[in-house]
Amino acid sequence: MDLNAVTSLLDGILSLTWGNVVMMATGGILIYLTIVKDYEPMLLLPIGAGTILANLPLTGMTAGIRELQLHQPLPEQLGLFGVLYRAGIHNELFPLLIFVGVGAMTDFGPLLENPKLALMGAAGQFGIFGAMLLALAVGFPLKEAATIGIIGTADGPTAIYVATVLAPSLMAPVTVAAYSYMSLVPILKPPVMRLLTTKAERRIKMSYTSRPVSRTTRILFPIVVTLVSALLMPLSAPLISMLMLGNLLRESGVVDRLSEAAQNELINVVTIFLGLTVGATMSAESFLNWKTIAIFLIGLVAFVLDTAAGLLFAKLMNVLAGGTINPLIGAAGISAFPMSARVVQRFVQEEDFSNFVLMQAMAANTAGQLGSVMAGGVILALLA
Repeated sequence: MDLNAVTSLLDGILSLTWGNVVMMATGGILIYLTIVKDYEPMLLLPIGAGTILANLPLTGMTAGIRELQLHQPLPEQLGLFGVLYRAGIHNELFPLLIFVGVGAMTDFGPLLENPKLALMGAAGQFGIFGAMLLALAVGFPLKEAATIGIIGTADGPTAIYVATVLAPSLMAPVTVAAYSYMSLVPILKPPVMRLLTTKAERRIKMSYTSRPVSRTTRILFPIVVTLVSALLMPLSAPLISMLMLGNLLRESGVVDRLSEAAQNELINVVTIFLGLTVGATMSAESFLNWKTIAIFLIGLVAFVLDTAAGLLFAKLMNVLAGGTINPLIGAAGISAFPMSARVVQRFVQEEDFSNFVLMQAMAANTAGQLGSVMAGGVILALLA
């Protein structure tokens, strides 16, 4: 090893701060959790890798990110992650492309068969606004508070999109919190579900008669939702239109190659770049502060409120329907699709193995998927 190599090695080691070391360890923990615990591996693994790379000193890979976040003049030479941030995050491209793939993977059939369950998807967004009020109460400015509240959508792409528009400096902790809590749905939901329901309510059996949804209805649904949403909330148009475009590719039945590409190649490639770029924003100076701790705590409150609000609204619907609705399906009214519906079904079968509410839970879950995007659009319409 020549003298120049030794000098470079020493410069790199001496440039490391305790913050860099902590953040690199954090990236390693994320990678560990994805591999060993299978916690949202598709995104948290590249985020972990991006975090480690962003905190290596003297590489220059993150050059330009901070300036783009603060709308300051850019350096003459952008780093690798600076280029990716400018191309895909700063202009909101990556999360919108993710929505095309999500739409192509989402079957709104159960919701179209039982439209009244869309109300549970609306109730499941209460955590967004409850968390927003809590963030305001502890001192966050309005736009930052709204960005933190969006963790309650349980929808990573929506959280990234809204954070990029309203509070770019909070994008990393908000994104990691959103995806972390999404992966913990099987752990976070059951205690709330058990606390707010009685044994008798958990054992309610719901009748299910499949009502075929015509192809015309399936095709018109994404078109009508896009038109209505864009007219009522113009700033929600990018979010809704990309989600519904993906769904139209799926339901049209004439572009299977495009639908499959959206579900596979497109979403996979964009997820890699999105995860790396989000991880690259997790530098020690921007992540290691009291705001990050507060964001994670308020995000947890948002998830609990989402589940509780969905359950309580479902209990009200059960009363109005004469005891024919299992309140637990209200817990599926968030966007973590389809994990929330599966968790509800598993919880119901712990009480009665013969009870089957998966289709109703799926309807509430897809309603939550749509509701989360609309909630993000509402916040942007009010504050952007």
